[in-house]
Amino acid sequence: MKKKSGVFRHWVQAAWFALTNGYAAGYLQGKIFTGKTKTICVPGLNCYSCPGALYACPIGSLQAVLDSGSFKLSCYVFGILMAFGTFLGRFICGWLCPFGFVQDMLNKIPLKKAKNMPGDKYLRYLKYVVLALFVIILPYFAKGDLAGTPWFCKWICPSGTLLGGIPLAIGNEGVRSATGILFRWKLWVLIVILWLSVKYSRPFCKYLCPLGALYGIFNPISFYRLKVDETACVKCGGCQKVCPMDVKTWETPNSMECIRCGKCMDACPKGAITTSAKELFGKKGRLEEAQ
Repeated sequence: MKKKSGVFRHWVQAAWFALTNGYAAGYLQGKIFTGKTKTICVPGLNCYSCPGALYACPIGSLQAVLDSGSFKLSCYVFGILMAFGTFLGRFICGWLCPFGFVQDMLNKIPLKKAKNMPGDKYLRYLKYVVLALFVIILPYFAKGDLAGTPWFCKWICPSGTLLGGIPLAIGNEGVRSATGILFRWKLWVLIVILWLSVKYSRPFCKYLCPLGALYGIFNPISFYRLKVDETACVKCGGCQKVCPMDVKTWETPNSMECIRCGKCMDACPKGAITTSAKELFGKKGRLEEAQ
C-alpha cells in the first residue's frame, strides 16, 4: 500500500484541480466565471483569471483587500489564510495546489535530476521577500496610477499565466490582441519555472511562492503535523533522500519547508514518522489508511 501513496496523492491533486477549476464553459468561451462562488477563497494558488476557476486565489484576494481599505474584507481574507494555515500548514502545498501538481508531473519526466538549485540555502529566503514586497508592501503602499495593482499576479505568478493568461489568450480574441510586453515577460517566467521543474524538485515552491511562505510559518503549530518517534528512528536519512523539499525530517519534522507529501513516511524503514491524524482518528489516521 505504501508504494501507492504517491499515486493516491496525485489523484487527490487532480481531483481538487477539477473541482476548483471545473467551469467548462469558461474554457469554451474564453471568459472568466463571475458567479457568487468567486468571492470564496480556496487554499491553493488557484488563479482567479483561469477560465475554469470557480473560486478565488487567497494571494490575489490578499493583494486586493490590502489596497481596498475595507476592514471587513481584510478580516475575511486574513481569517481564511490563518484558518488554512492553522489547520493544515503546507499540507495544502503538497495536496491541494494546482501549480504544485504541475511541478510534480513535470518532475516525472525522465531527465537528469538534482534536488536543489545552486545557491539553494539563500534562494529559499526569496519567497519571503516576494511575500513581503509583492503581496503586502507594494499593494498596501502604492498610490496614484499604481494603486490597485496586483503586483505578484501581474509580474510573477506562473500559475496565473499557465491557468489564466494562456487559456484566455487562446479562447478570447480580444485578450489575444491585447497581449504585449508584459504577457511575454510572464510567459518567459513561466517557461523558465516549468523547465526548472523538470530538473529540480518543486523550484517554485522552494524559492518563489508567497503562499507557501505564508503557510510555512504555521507548520510548527498547525493541527496537521508530522511526528517522529525518537525511540524508533535510526537516523538513516531515508526520509531526506525522498523529500522533494530536502527536509531532514528526523531533526525538524515540522520544518517551514515541509509540504506534508508523505514520502518520508513511506520511506521510513522503522515506521517512525506519523502524523497528528493518528491522534484525531484513532490508531491510524484516515489519510494514512488511504495511503
